[in-house]
Amino acid sequence: MVKYFCNNTDIRSTWDHVVSAFWQRYPNPYSTHVLTEDVVYREVTADHRLLSRRLLMKTNRLPRWAERFFPAGMSRSVYIIEDSIVDPVNRSLTTYTWNLNHTTLMSVEERCIFQDSVEQPDTTQLSREVWISSSVYGFSRPIQVGYPFSSRNAPTEGSCKTEIGLLKISKNVVPPIIVAATLVHPLG
Repeated sequence: MVKYFCNNTDIRSTWDHVVSAFWQRYPNPYSTHVLTEDVVYREVTADHRLLSRRLLMKTNRLPRWAERFFPAGMSRSVYIIEDSIVDPVNRSLTTYTWNLNHTTLMSVEERCIFQDSVEQPDTTQLSREVWISSSVYGFSRPIQVGYPFSSRNAPTEGSCKTEIGLLKISKNVVPPIIVAATLVHPLG
């Protein structure tokens, strides 16, 4: 079973600042779980889009209920691929991320689109979609319920912490004010 979440958020900061902060996310004191970040590929296309692929290594503590099932010798580090497309003409940044290892236990795929707002000046719209699945019998439901986008967690708590953190650390960027965060539709 795959769980799908969709979230839309308005960040009160210009698209230029958000994109600049995006590239300065790691390392920072708000994301100590991110151990490494390596650029694997980067290209500027003929239509002026910047394509990038990065490899991230993260570590997070397992939920208590899962610790007893996770083999003691198994690595707690997760390798994540992040593909991004910066389109300066249409003023959008699109990211696709997915984990490379531990995919039997939990597979997470995420797409984020940071788009310059036409209606609201100095605002960037963030649309986020997440697909979560587990192949381990009995793990699927607890993992899906416990993910930060679950309906029991407020969207501003789970979905905007990264954006707030990355904008706080960006040089010359005023921390954003989240003006709207709407959980569009959790399906399950």
